Amino acid sequence: MQNGDLCAWVVTADMGLGHQRATDPFRCIAEDGLLVAGSAQTSDAKEKRLWDRTRNTYEFFSRIREFPIIGKPLFGLLDELQRISPFYPRRDLSRPTYQVKFASSLISRGLGRKLIAKMRQKPLPMLTSFMVPALAADKAGYTPLYCIICDAEVSRAWVPEDPAASQINYLVPCGRAMMRLKSYGVPDEHIFLTGFPMPLEVLGDRTLDVLRADMAQRLLHLDPNDRFWPLHGLNVAHFLGEENCCPKTERTLTITYAVGGAGAQRDTGRQIAKSLREPIEAGEIALNLVAGVRAEVNNYFEKIKNELLPGSPNLRILYHPDKAGYFRLFAQTIRNTDILWTKPSELSFYCGLGLPVIMAPSIGAQERYNRKWLLEIQAGIPQEDPRYTDQWLLDLWNEGRLAEAAWDGFLKARKYGTYKIFDLLETGTMQRDPSPLKR
Repeated sequence: MQNGDLCAWVVTADMGLGHQRATDPFRCIAEDGLLVAGSAQTSDAKEKRLWDRTRNTYEFFSRIREFPIIGKPLFGLLDELQRISPFYPRRDLSRPTYQVKFASSLISRGLGRKLIAKMRQKPLPMLTSFMVPALAADKAGYTPLYCIICDAEVSRAWVPEDPAASQINYLVPCGRAMMRLKSYGVPDEHIFLTGFPMPLEVLGDRTLDVLRADMAQRLLHLDPNDRFWPLHGLNVAHFLGEENCCPKTERTLTITYAVGGAGAQRDTGRQIAKSLREPIEAGEIALNLVAGVRAEVNNYFEKIKNELLPGSPNLRILYHPDKAGYFRLFAQTIRNTDILWTKPSELSFYCGLGLPVIMAPSIGAQERYNRKWLLEIQAGIPQEDPRYTDQWLLDLWNEGRLAEAAWDGFLKARKYGTYKIFDLLETGTMQRDPSPLKR
């Protein structure tokens, strides 16, 4: 994509992979590269220590949930800080919470000061995927300011004490997030329903040429017994193009299992590989185990492969020590993936790419709401016992249920977010399109 002279300050956070996944598609327009809140590039020594403690605490609690006996109670402490109140009954939720006041006090003491001083040297739009840089910039009067929401629901902590006076523009992935922000008092004119930003590699140009071709092939792989196509074939051809709806690839059914950024739930990968060992060895199924950027998770998965399927080309491990390199590798892998298995993190929105999502157990309040959203649009299916993946998952495949979930996600979830955000940064507005392709 050609973006001309478009540039922006693109700010993310090193808190798992979700916030950086949301900003990575904008690396091509990022002034001075992607800026990580709390890094030496954006923070003084005192501020960096605070960020490091916050990140380490988050990752510790994300992993400790799986510890026997003490894990869940300790994780509950972190989860309470991220608590999202029930949406119903509808009511005014604009009153600042403890978390809002705490963040405001840290900003008043200088949190974000170095980052804002850096941005003032060259006034450009600010695009961030984390609340603290957005709140700090807003308090300093920096504009224009855009904040990407990375979940289907968002806590009050993402909105300033006085929402009506704020200039933060929120870029939301789905309608429920928009409704939630309104309940917090955010004015309509500061909420843009863009969709979650996807990698350009999986989209193609503004006609979504790459995605449409890949999606058609995926639906063919997901319907081995011709249960889906007789019902939906005309509809598929209408949206994806008849030229894409004939077999062009001979790869095997491919499952991608992605653990969380903190390495939680990695043992499920072992159970999946063990259950599918025979069809993987026979070349009937391919399995990608995504270790992300964590060397210890990569080592764990390498050990599994050496034990179960040494040398097999159909059991692959995705690992890259650099986040940018990992995101490129993941995007390439997603293009040839038929089933995405993950906890309902920000990857939930990848259902918009036509990926049926097998949902591992949720970790935290945001993921419980992401799970609820996936179920509502019929794009997500809760995992059964991973020890018997070879039975229940293949039953879903043979019955055409996975193809149905893929198509529901493709039609109902938004996938045009990257392009809509480019337009907002360049013009301050975006076009609303009723087409499922460009919503």
